[in-house]
Amino acid sequence: MKHLFIRKSIAQLHAEMESDNRLRRILGPVRLTSLGIGCIIGAGIFVITGQAAHDKAGPAIMVSFAVAGLACVFAALCYAEFASLTPVAGSAYTYAYATLGELAAWIIGWDLLLEYTIASSAVAHGWSQYLQEILGTFMQLPHAISKAPFDYSPELGRIVATGSILDLPAILVTATLTVILVLGIRESAGFNAVMVAIKLAVVLFVIVVGAFYVNPANWKPFAPYGWTGVSLFGKTIFGKSGAGGEPLGALAGAAIIFFAYIGFDSVSTHAEEARNPRRDVPIGILTSLLICTVLYFAVAAVLTGMVPYDRINIDAPIADAFRQAGLPRAHLLISIGAVVGITSVLLVLMLSQPRVMLAMARDGLVPPNVFGSVHPRFRTPWISQIVMGCVVATLAGFLPLRILAELVNIGTLLAFVVVCAAVLVLRATHPHAQRPFRVPFSPLVPILGILSSLLLMCSLPKENWLRLLVWLLVGLTVYFSYGRTHSALRNATQQPALPGEVNAK
Repeated sequence: MKHLFIRKSIAQLHAEMESDNRLRRILGPVRLTSLGIGCIIGAGIFVITGQAAHDKAGPAIMVSFAVAGLACVFAALCYAEFASLTPVAGSAYTYAYATLGELAAWIIGWDLLLEYTIASSAVAHGWSQYLQEILGTFMQLPHAISKAPFDYSPELGRIVATGSILDLPAILVTATLTVILVLGIRESAGFNAVMVAIKLAVVLFVIVVGAFYVNPANWKPFAPYGWTGVSLFGKTIFGKSGAGGEPLGALAGAAIIFFAYIGFDSVSTHAEEARNPRRDVPIGILTSLLICTVLYFAVAAVLTGMVPYDRINIDAPIADAFRQAGLPRAHLLISIGAVVGITSVLLVLMLSQPRVMLAMARDGLVPPNVFGSVHPRFRTPWISQIVMGCVVATLAGFLPLRILAELVNIGTLLAFVVVCAAVLVLRATHPHAQRPFRVPFSPLVPILGILSSLLLMCSLPKENWLRLLVWLLVGLTVYFSYGRTHSALRNATQQPALPGEVNAK
């Protein structure tokens, strides 16, 4: 049993940075921040905002964004400390390996695979629907290639056929981005920077122009569903409940719009490609999160001020708000901006997942010949990237958005809990390790990060917990049948150690 909790030493993590099989260090703070913004601003702000305001919080969605953003700030500070201490690929997986042991690292790595893969598939599906909305002005795609072959009907409570065969646009955008990502991080980051500039311009357009059409009367009542909305494994314990028993209120809205913040943690997966990771990665994480939090709050204020919360269009809330205000050209412009914004989110999500697989392959927990292979010319994890592209294209082409999006939030929140706990563990086990960035007010900030993430996890539907449990059981089966016996750390005969550091083995 003791081998299940074997830990990787800080010296071993530093040694990985010096190996020949590492990624190319070309990212500075601006590009890292751009990658963070590119992954954060997308489907969350262009789609989920309307759903949360309409169904959960009303104008109090502004408070929901503040609560979710605060929880992310606590986690971001912990991510920043780890990224500066161990600037290698792997994100929360690597941090867990160094603090909580191999089994915990496997669980969080398996969880990250779920987060990035399912989120990529959901975003690809959302991209397809926005594209078809734009194309609808000029032409109509054949129904057979416009959506997944089945969907879940909330009214009927069961799966229904759509009459379609596959979602072809979702498959095509996934294939295109896979090619770009295989070519190299420089090309990918440059392509992302262009898209980030475009969608930031659109978001600022929404805020500045939309402010002239805000009617303060639309903010009354400010919290029609109440200020709370906390549940425990699907049972509401504070606040109002909906027809299906789901919690309603500002906190319930925070659990839903948390999807809009997913992405800042992806910056830490690129620590191995940062020129000065101990400085640039914390800058990228915190700057991207703070910029997006301010923009989210402003967009939520404009949206609920332009349109009464019960008249917000759930599918395309921001674009439709400008249509209702009598600005049809702005509707088209915002729809185009949404497509661009969602494209950059999909790019960064698909860029991040193979980096986690690369870290797991280096440790022998997944086949290194497949997931640990770095292209000799492009210096990218190309086989892993292609495998992920095929999986994402398949899921996005044949599964509906309602099914794809359900698991994303709970998986990310679980990763946040682990990272915040790992900071506390590493402070106790390695108090003298060099930390270029330190979490302020520790242990208060990590503890608040754990509690706030658990609060949001418990406010998600109980079905999310069941699906997460099934996924983790599958992961444990894979670990005990392959990863445990192929673990490089377990099978190593010698482990390098820093002077004065206790060998992990």
